[in-house]
Amino acid sequence: MANTLFDKIWDAHVVQKVEDGPTQLYIDRLYCHEVTSPQAFAGMRARGLKCFRPERIYCMPDHNTPTHDQDKPIEDPVSKAQVDALAKNAADFGLTHFGMMDKRNGIIHVVGPERGLTLPGMTIVCGDSHTSTHGAMGAVAFGIGTSEVEMVMASQCILQARPKTMRITIDGKLGKGVTAKDVALYMMSKMTTSGATGYFVEYAGEAIRSLTMEGRLTLCNLSIEMGARGGMIAPDEVTFEYIKGREYAPKGADWDKAVAYWETLKSDDDAVFDKEVRYDAADIQPMITYGTNPGMGMAITAHIPVTEGMSDVEKASFEKSLHYMGFQPGEPLLGKKVDYVFLGACTNGRIEDFRAFASIVKGRKKAENITAWLVPGSWMVDAQIREEGLDKVLEEAGFAIRQPGCSACLAMNDDKIPAGKYAVSTSNRNFEGRQGPGSRTLLASPLTAAAAAVTGVITDPRTLM
Repeated sequence: MANTLFDKIWDAHVVQKVEDGPTQLYIDRLYCHEVTSPQAFAGMRARGLKCFRPERIYCMPDHNTPTHDQDKPIEDPVSKAQVDALAKNAADFGLTHFGMMDKRNGIIHVVGPERGLTLPGMTIVCGDSHTSTHGAMGAVAFGIGTSEVEMVMASQCILQARPKTMRITIDGKLGKGVTAKDVALYMMSKMTTSGATGYFVEYAGEAIRSLTMEGRLTLCNLSIEMGARGGMIAPDEVTFEYIKGREYAPKGADWDKAVAYWETLKSDDDAVFDKEVRYDAADIQPMITYGTNPGMGMAITAHIPVTEGMSDVEKASFEKSLHYMGFQPGEPLLGKKVDYVFLGACTNGRIEDFRAFASIVKGRKKAENITAWLVPGSWMVDAQIREEGLDKVLEEAGFAIRQPGCSACLAMNDDKIPAGKYAVSTSNRNFEGRQGPGSRTLLASPLTAAAAAVTGVITDPRTLM
């Protein structure tokens, strides 16, 4: 019987199936951060349990970490309590912990792949929705709730209903200035934020194959914003080249054995998906969001949609969103003044994103009206930025590089966008108040963020390339 990539990995990890119920699935890797793990550890203590396979669990703080003065005590008491609790819990339960100022620390979904902890064929979970990122490596990766985190700690297994499968194929070549972020925002604008609900998505086609590993990670990161359970891409030479030589990657004969297995991880030619969707790469332009969910996006040169043809419910929701953003139906966004630019997050905090940003700002200056937060996704990314001299390019243009963390992706640390201010952000969500109470977020690629950073207004990055 022909199988999809998802089927192959899922089936290889089934421990048992419950009649008319969920599947007991073995988990290869559990990632823990400071926000969703405290209750799980408390539950383990209350039951007198130890972690069943502690060597498969990796912990690191990221959401609450400040992006400056990380060598000093955290000032915010709530953030400090959560970060300290993770350190204590990891020590008490004998788990690997990459704490603040550890050179292996960073955003958990950036660190996993770059350290070789995330590998093709794995099942991976974390108490964080953007765990879907790791699917870019050819893994089945998904976010779970805190009670499920405890379940995995105790048994290295989880009870899960098997999702349906969807393949999204993007044919053709991507145009100038079009990045993986634009591909994701384009798909969401077509499918809405619920279009993939209940599905595990596999991305395929020429445009997907042409993406770098960093681009693939960005794309799979955003799967969750379409409602998908997760997203994945079949591993290939791009994947193998990215993994080879990394800290936790297989070495020597183990490497050859691993690659031989990884090469089998692709959907069979006659595999049947529950749903197939196709797009043409030629239709995708640099994108930007205008509303308060990631599906409210458009080509940067387009106009905000009008309400004609909408139902009363759709119209009410649409108008509420535009009122919050301070926009009008039918107006363009090009040339609109913005206040903040954020480069970073588990979506766009990798070295390639900093290269893209630097390529636009090189030889230019930061606009006076812009406050820019450039936040590497990890200390490894920070080191790469300096090795490649990107720090000099950015500093000459008037930008400073902050320390690694989730930063302004979400208002859980000091990096909050003030009420009423506009932020062109490379993060993943633009919900009301996501980046700070009353903040207004426009999601875009690192190229589009850079264009806004040097012009002070929303700008088509292709005009600066």
